[in-house]
Amino acid sequence: MFKLILSIALLACLTLQASALPTITVKGSKFFADGKQFFLKGVAYQGTPDDPLVDTRQCQLDAKLMSSIGTNSIRVYHVDPFVAHDGCMSAFNDAGIYIWLDLDTFTTQIVQATPTWTKEQFGSFAKVMDAFHQYDNLGGFWIGNEIITSLGGSNAAPFIKAAVADIKAYENLKRYRDIPVGYSAADIAELRPMLQNYLACGSPESAIDFFGLNSYEWCGTATYETSGYGGLQAMALNYSLPIFFSETGCNVGGDRTFNDQKAIFGSEMMDTWSGSIIYEWVQETNDYGLVDYPNGQIYSGAPREIQPDFDNLKNVWKDTSPVGVEEGSYTPKFSPPTCPSATGGWTVDGDVPLPRLGSEVVKAVADGAQYGTQPSTPRSTPTSLSSTMVSTGMPTAPLFSACDPTADCSASDMTLGVWSSPVSVFVSQVTIPQVISKVTVSQVVSQVTLTRFSESSGVAVTPSALVPLSSGVELISPAGSISSSIDPKPTKKSDTISESTPSLSPSPTYTLPGTGTAAPAATTTSSQSAGTALRAFNPGEWIKKNANPGVKSGLVVLIFLILGFLFISAAFL
Repeated sequence: MFKLILSIALLACLTLQASALPTITVKGSKFFADGKQFFLKGVAYQGTPDDPLVDTRQCQLDAKLMSSIGTNSIRVYHVDPFVAHDGCMSAFNDAGIYIWLDLDTFTTQIVQATPTWTKEQFGSFAKVMDAFHQYDNLGGFWIGNEIITSLGGSNAAPFIKAAVADIKAYENLKRYRDIPVGYSAADIAELRPMLQNYLACGSPESAIDFFGLNSYEWCGTATYETSGYGGLQAMALNYSLPIFFSETGCNVGGDRTFNDQKAIFGSEMMDTWSGSIIYEWVQETNDYGLVDYPNGQIYSGAPREIQPDFDNLKNVWKDTSPVGVEEGSYTPKFSPPTCPSATGGWTVDGDVPLPRLGSEVVKAVADGAQYGTQPSTPRSTPTSLSSTMVSTGMPTAPLFSACDPTADCSASDMTLGVWSSPVSVFVSQVTIPQVISKVTVSQVVSQVTLTRFSESSGVAVTPSALVPLSSGVELISPAGSISSSIDPKPTKKSDTISESTPSLSPSPTYTLPGTGTAAPAATTTSSQSAGTALRAFNPGEWIKKNANPGVKSGLVVLIFLILGFLFISAAFL
């Protein structure tokens, strides 16, 4: 009888342990999970600037439908490190889905025009790492997304590597597992292959672990030869790190067939590329979504398939099942590339010194020094406005922040994200403490209106639709200070927008200066709230960092409880 009980207990343990996904590791130019090569079949999962990993029920609904088409990865661009994520991470784990997460936010990303790598940026990156390192289904971190968007922007490259070096040093000092850190690049032909080689060259401590490319070249009836994928394959052929498409899925030329996936996971590219992430899961005005939601509200219930795109992707992924190699039999054959010399518009000459913060700052943050974003606290109705240039994994645009000047608050406490597309301007609605507002923008009349709550989570505004509400606060901007560039291939939201730096005083109407330099990234005040002070020693936080909660630790505790109960029961038999 005792042997029977013990056998049942061991079987239960094995079943429970099997539900935790194996961590992803990098070896040479391949990803591996549990000894088998891993290929990403992913979707971009972020329709608003809000953290999409906080509503457990919503994550369960999305994860279930994602898994039905073979999704094993999602890309998340921005999160709030001060809220709980166990529920959503568990939901995606149960569905067999890994998360590839950006470390930056609207206010902490490295900006091409005025690159910086500060203690505040590092502190904010570290907080995201602290909040997610324990999840086994965290596939990797992004150090940045499309920071460099032109050949002349290569001066920002050393700042990217400095961020990689410091965040890796922090990871080691905190004794976290070896989580891959990568970069997601804009598909700029003039940057090939200098950028990807520069980020992978030199010391491993400052080199990325994987490289992602946001490419929308394969459109409509294109083929491997006509799409430009042949050139991308040639560029990546001898790359020493895993490389994959971190955004793809052109929607020009009719319904999306996703035929590029056949090449990526087929004989043409699978030996070199490690998969792709389809842009995107949620439907927005840009019409890239695979699903929409009830009443047009993003993340508002059971996702509904958008046809034929949803089934087209499902069928293509079903028919593409790359096997790859076993980790034990794989020997990396490519050495890290040589750091490129300065040539043409590429200005970084070889393995130049990096603007690192250094070991003292890294240790200070690891020991609890508070730099960067802090938990926000509720404020009163905003009465003054400021603006700063932002860049994000989502489309780039100015970030308008609202804040009560009589309160101790920062621009990061209350923000409204705005971004542009090649055809119009879109807005995202976010919740501001005690005030829910929406920003609308018109490229033609260059006017921004802050209005009260609207049920719509986003809207494409035309000049005729832009009518200031009497209950709102109005900003009048000179024509041209808010504008977007037109992508020659209208494949996704524009990544470039002009910069303006208004300095505004409380008044019903504000006027922005016609020109100005980019404002520095918004940072929080140095004063700490009571909640921040409590984080200096939080028992729950200590448990999270040392007991590895979430799916795996919960299962371990449950296993011990089951075994203890069975052994005690067996003693009386």
